Amino acid sequence: MKWYDEVEYIREQAMKNNEYFGSSLPMIASENVLSPLCKEMLLTDFHGRYAEGTPGNRYYEGCRFFDRVEEKAMELAKKLFRCRYADVRPTAGTTANMAVLKALIKPGEPAVVLDTANGAHISFGKWGAAGLRGIDLISFPFDDDQMNIDVDKAVKLIREVKPKLTLCGRSVFLFPSPLEEISEAAHDVGAYVVYDAAHVLGLIAGKRFQDPLREGADVMTGSTHKTLPGPQGGILLSDHTGNTDEDKRFLRRLGFGVFPGVTSSYHLHHVAAKAIAFAEHLEFGEEYAEQTIKNAKKLGQSLFERGFKVFGEKLGFTESHQILVEIGKGKGKEASKKLEEAGIITNMNMIPGDEDPLNPSGLRLGTQELTRIGMKENEMDYIAELFERVLQKKEKTSKIREIVNDMRKDFQEIHYCFKKGYRGYDYHKITN
Repeated sequence: MKWYDEVEYIREQAMKNNEYFGSSLPMIASENVLSPLCKEMLLTDFHGRYAEGTPGNRYYEGCRFFDRVEEKAMELAKKLFRCRYADVRPTAGTTANMAVLKALIKPGEPAVVLDTANGAHISFGKWGAAGLRGIDLISFPFDDDQMNIDVDKAVKLIREVKPKLTLCGRSVFLFPSPLEEISEAAHDVGAYVVYDAAHVLGLIAGKRFQDPLREGADVMTGSTHKTLPGPQGGILLSDHTGNTDEDKRFLRRLGFGVFPGVTSSYHLHHVAAKAIAFAEHLEFGEEYAEQTIKNAKKLGQSLFERGFKVFGEKLGFTESHQILVEIGKGKGKEASKKLEEAGIITNMNMIPGDEDPLNPSGLRLGTQELTRIGMKENEMDYIAELFERVLQKKEKTSKIREIVNDMRKDFQEIHYCFKKGYRGYDYHKITN
């Protein structure tokens, strides 16, 4: 290949990806689509620049415009999450978790965490950031029926082992964690409480989930590209005031954990896009979060009525954007492949009792992206029918793919963001 053929090949694949997702039903719970204004920020000159340090205290010159952007991003984040401290520098939710671990716990010290089979993110596991830090990991007891931490056993465990950290928050996140009870026990034994809100960050900001910083969490980490539909990136939040010497030391440790702990420069164009996403969520977040949860509940109910085993049945299936479906022992991967052939993009996922993450028994589904393109409860019911036709009735996936493609033609606008009129441009339409 000549260089221009290679360049054209790469561009062609990117355009095909745009077309592919624009004609499919994206249901992976960790993804979302950017508003056009956020996309614009990713194309700015910020992309190629460095800004180590903090606004007004840089290792490089030429940062005065970005300083204003970062200051505005922190201001908007604190307003959105109703807190006193925000660090928008982490480049991912995992990076934010790494920063907190760097700041608040030493190698060999104990932390109470969820097991990955019960929905924990890999960064809190022995193969992820927590293992990299050399932390002594102790698993929370889990209630399979409630799909949640067993609160009585968890409180007892915390009081017995006296951990340095308790780490709450999940990748499979159907229901709010029993955070107040856990926080009380943790603080009684001198432990910090960390809440990983990666998946539910937009629901928290939209006041439709629990409120971790008011329920005892010392620090909340998150991803800015899931239920908070911004650019890929992370954030670190706290409501510690910094008014006491102890608070000042705590916040200084968090900042030091981010830089120089786990970041150098930090993708300045993404910080600008985060700021736009925060502003949009302040305007549209409550409505968006409410519809996202309504859609997830409807999808869970509709799948259940069609014979699927959906976790959390007795509790309404979910209080978040996610539902978890059991497909059969080791059959999650096969089911996700079959659905993809039909134009329905999901991910295989471990369920309680699974041991092999590469051959799990479930599917994790999210409604946040479908909601973002304007789908509501009626569409969720129809999508459940498509699941039935693919996985139970074994209809040809090519036939269902045509149905999905035709369905998506009516859902080509991004909702819950700034619309036509901003500076004369139509920022409501999806563009390539």
